[in-house]
Amino acid sequence: MSQIKPVTHEGDDTYATLLNNAGAIRAICSAVEGTLGPKGLDTMLVGGQGEVIITNDGVTILEKMDVTHPAARLLIQVARSQQQQVGDGTTTATVLAGALVAEGVAQVTRGVPVAKVVRGIQQGVAAALASLAKRSRRIEGLKDPLLYRIGYIAGREHSDLAELVLNGAQRLGVHKLQEENFRFADVVVSHSRAVSEVWPGLLIQKKPVNSQLEFPPDAASVLVFQDAFEPETIDEEALMTEAGFQKQMQLKEQFRKSLEKLVELQVGLIIADRGVNAEAEQFCTDHGIMVVQRVPRSDLRLVCEYTGARPIRRSGLRKPSSELAGYLGFAGRVSYDERLECVRMAEGKGRTQVTIVVGASTSEVVGERLRIARDAASAVQAALRGGCLPGGGAAEMAAAYELDRLRETIQGMEGFGVAAVAQALRKPLAQIVVNAGYNPLEKVEEVKAAQINAGTDALGVDCDTGAVIDMLEHGVVDPAHVKLHALQAAGEVAAAVLRIHTVIKMKQPRAEE
Repeated sequence: MSQIKPVTHEGDDTYATLLNNAGAIRAICSAVEGTLGPKGLDTMLVGGQGEVIITNDGVTILEKMDVTHPAARLLIQVARSQQQQVGDGTTTATVLAGALVAEGVAQVTRGVPVAKVVRGIQQGVAAALASLAKRSRRIEGLKDPLLYRIGYIAGREHSDLAELVLNGAQRLGVHKLQEENFRFADVVVSHSRAVSEVWPGLLIQKKPVNSQLEFPPDAASVLVFQDAFEPETIDEEALMTEAGFQKQMQLKEQFRKSLEKLVELQVGLIIADRGVNAEAEQFCTDHGIMVVQRVPRSDLRLVCEYTGARPIRRSGLRKPSSELAGYLGFAGRVSYDERLECVRMAEGKGRTQVTIVVGASTSEVVGERLRIARDAASAVQAALRGGCLPGGGAAEMAAAYELDRLRETIQGMEGFGVAAVAQALRKPLAQIVVNAGYNPLEKVEEVKAAQINAGTDALGVDCDTGAVIDMLEHGVVDPAHVKLHALQAAGEVAAAVLRIHTVIKMKQPRAEE
């Protein structure tokens, strides 16, 4: 058994692991907290081969960092969870988790038992979640002006991206955006040669196998193969026999005859998730049928939903034409875009779909604009589902004040954990103020006093002037769901880190001789 950091000094032994983990967490937080708020700056990530990424997206920074410390990896899981579940707010989640760990460690090193601090943090987080949830304001549909502001703020104040996202949302409609399994951010794509647009349909990022043909925009019936577009085959062992060889020739002949059905059914587009037989490719080229191969299953599913197609196997070509027609989808416009090297589909007879195309001058810039646009799309969808809260750390300040009052009613040592949550909730505002160039101690107390006197949770700091302003009146709002999930995930990882008493390196499995 070997410990990662053995401690030999008796006085340091009690808190050695805790302080070591807290130091690693602090190092991770320092890498992303400078990007928080409207005055936050970018981070340059440099790879081993000289590749460069410039971004202020928290999850991108954390995912690309070279991190080996196990506690630091736990913190990265917070950002990953936030990105997967909500799609925005990764920096806030990381900052909150780091602040909870720091405040918890401060209480433990004062002599408060870890179990009491952890229990108090859990109570405090639950109370803060309830406080934030009851403060949530509902978004009144896609025309609500706050929705644009949410996209604008989550989109790092890129007005063109916020408008693209809102345009796409309006084309999809509220019902589609509120579907449980639909991720609005997934419809955002990028290309360095593209002009930013909202395409009312699908873009399949594949080049047709017969792209030498011209495919002007035209209506097309769509056939989707969840298989290779080629004759059926028999196994190698059977093929070595005379009967097996004859069977294989029969299958090839059946396939050739089946191709005629494509012309009879006026199929204009064939999409397969695997390869395409050379004979089938030539037949489709001769008859002006666009063929796209090796399309990912996720895109196949979208094509089927959008066009109303039902995927078939290659054996399905043996079905009568009348039955095969029931598997066809339809799109009123299908074309190949040579500049972007993608297939455009519009006017599908299935479910509504849009594609938000983000363009830029270089591949480095377009990558960052893609991340920003996806954050904006995630924020807009989250706000439609769960409402919004005053931004700029204002809502967290109000929740922290409620926790201060709760702390006064708790007689046990769990109160120290509740106090840690209250202090951590002030961290987002303090960090935003620091990034804007103001004194955090002064501004946090100023906002606290102003909120108490006015009886509102909407007051925060104007990062341009330093004045206390109403965040709602100035359109500084964040999705409630983003804040709630960030706080919940931060509380879970903080409790896990604080409860770690020692770190032991596991032995490596031995290879059997």
